Amino acid sequence: MKINNNLWLLAIMLLGFTACDSEDDSLADPYINQTETETPNQTFTNGTANFSKFVSIGNSLTAGYSDGALFAKGQEVSFPNILAQRFSLAGGGTFTQPTMNDNVGGLLLNGTPIASQRLIFDLANQTPVPVSGSPSTDITNVLSGPFNNMGVPGAKSFHLLAPNYGDVAGVMTGTANPYFVRMASSPSTTVIADAMAQTPTFFSLWIGNNDVLGYATTGGDGTDPITNQAMFDTAMAGIVATLTSNGADGIISNIPNVTDTPYFTTVPYDPLDPSNPDFGPQIPTLNAVFGQLNQVYAYLGVPERSIVFSSSAASAVVIKDESLADISAQITAVLNASPTFPAFVQSFGLPAAAAPIVANLLGQMYGQTRQANANDLLVLPSRNVIGTINSDSVAYLMGQGLPQNLAAQFSAEGITYPLEDKWVLLPTEQSDIASATTAFNQTIENLAMQYDLAYFDVNTFFGEVASTGYQAGSAFMTADYVTGGTFSLDGIHPSPRGYAVIANQMINIINTKYGSNLPTVNPVDYTGLYID
Repeated sequence: MKINNNLWLLAIMLLGFTACDSEDDSLADPYINQTETETPNQTFTNGTANFSKFVSIGNSLTAGYSDGALFAKGQEVSFPNILAQRFSLAGGGTFTQPTMNDNVGGLLLNGTPIASQRLIFDLANQTPVPVSGSPSTDITNVLSGPFNNMGVPGAKSFHLLAPNYGDVAGVMTGTANPYFVRMASSPSTTVIADAMAQTPTFFSLWIGNNDVLGYATTGGDGTDPITNQAMFDTAMAGIVATLTSNGADGIISNIPNVTDTPYFTTVPYDPLDPSNPDFGPQIPTLNAVFGQLNQVYAYLGVPERSIVFSSSAASAVVIKDESLADISAQITAVLNASPTFPAFVQSFGLPAAAAPIVANLLGQMYGQTRQANANDLLVLPSRNVIGTINSDSVAYLMGQGLPQNLAAQFSAEGITYPLEDKWVLLPTEQSDIASATTAFNQTIENLAMQYDLAYFDVNTFFGEVASTGYQAGSAFMTADYVTGGTFSLDGIHPSPRGYAVIANQMINIINTKYGSNLPTVNPVDYTGLYID
């Protein structure tokens, strides 16, 4: 049973490619004219800042990661590289990056893939697809630095201070980072040590996103918890104290609200379309089945958990909500006590004697479930899961005595099989993310004030992009998936145009803080969407 896997595309097709408003968007070259905003013969000054040795420290956002991967073309338009090009107009020196081997993206470890290639948008089929080709960047081929761009995809705040974070022996155990392995000066070094070895005169620091993002992208299922506040505060204080220890100036950025990104706003909570031929004809049967369960919910005093699919409007998916009281045992008891339940079981072709088994299975499956509502956020990958058959569920149900066809009918993701926690951010989980982001950002802002650094409130800026949009030259940018121009196809990282806008915001803040007069770039010269 495949239910409306690509409903999200309908809105995209209707909206059109508003982000691709220049012919440059279809080109492989991500930037064209980088000096358009400069006035001929204008003299640029650095003010009180010293841009001669610029080092940028952070995570994937600093590295230039987009479309689900790090690749050479994307690194060219990383915001630090854009900044360095502008700094060069006022005394800035060379800027080196640990460039990937290709534009495919992905990583190898001794020839074995350990990271996927990047996504591109397939215009013909109106969907993101992996770019053709195979990764050629093997992390065992360690590059010779030093590198001015010290952005390490996946790094959390405390990882910047962690020894052996670049030791290839720790990659498969999770104690080392494959991206840092290929750029570290030694297996035992730290990110911050390699940055400081260059004696930076100016730095950018944007770290902390992953301290909440990992929790969010896993639906708050507990596999990637939010960083402890005390650990975050200690790490950030140590990082900033170290970076400024030689008198360097810099700009520090805070953490945007990750739930404002397309990764959490694209898939609707109600994607089940009755006009879908794979779903619509089954609605009467589904409602008859859930009608039995809904009577149990009503009897147990929780009618709000009822599951009903509409034959005239889009319906919400069924989810597991671990914040609900688990009434599995009560559901099983009520069904076993019902004199009509054996006949209900027989309607599925099962013997009446199977009633206790089915009652137990229904209790297990629906003891903490409900239909999603507008307060729930479905993660972007769920669009490829909703309506598919969960093979693990099928195997389990068959092991309990159900025939394969019936086991499959009760294993349709988001319909008869509740979406697991990893696919949904519940309101309570969203609250945890918001609270942590607010606290972390207060720490970052306090450090910016303590060390008299330029401060970029990315959270507020991205919030405005998400709520009202942003006019970037001739392009109007939003946080919409694919069409908005701000975010790449992974739904989290900016597009080249998004990175250009970030760089411009930083340039303006640096100019104000340090008295420089660096020019900004024209965002429209940077693509909002890769199609090759």
